[in-house]
Amino acid sequence: MAATMKNSDTDTQVTYQDQQKINKFARNNARLQDLRDEEENKKKELQNLEDAADEILMLEDGDDSIPYPLFIRSFSIGEVFVSLNAESTGEMLEKAKLRVQEEMKEIDSQCEVHKQILQDLKVELYAKFGNNINLEADDDS
Repeated sequence: MAATMKNSDTDTQVTYQDQQKINKFARNNARLQDLRDEEENKKKELQNLEDAADEILMLEDGDDSIPYPLFIRSFSIGEVFVSLNAESTGEMLEKAKLRVQEEMKEIDSQCEVHKQILQDLKVELYAKFGNNINLEADDDS
């Protein structure tokens, strides 16, 4: 069964395949937004790691024992503090920063895949429905 989109000039039939494309567009658009939110969280996590690394560098040479809060997901179990020397702490922070940067690259590549799918669907849907359909986001993200 096909629905009809009414325009002042013409009536456009919305087929099952058209509805599937619209649904696919909505799913990919929602996933893209989720990835952007996740990317923002990773940026904050990376900034926190960089701030912690900067604090380690500013420590006095004489103080070799640092209470290090293991706030990094892969190391945390509740609120655990471990006493480490500055060198070990710096190494852990660098590894964590590299991990977060790799995760951000993966998120970025996933975003590009979803953007391409959305662009292809926009071309198809606008070609059929013209101004009768709005596929633009409210913001300019």
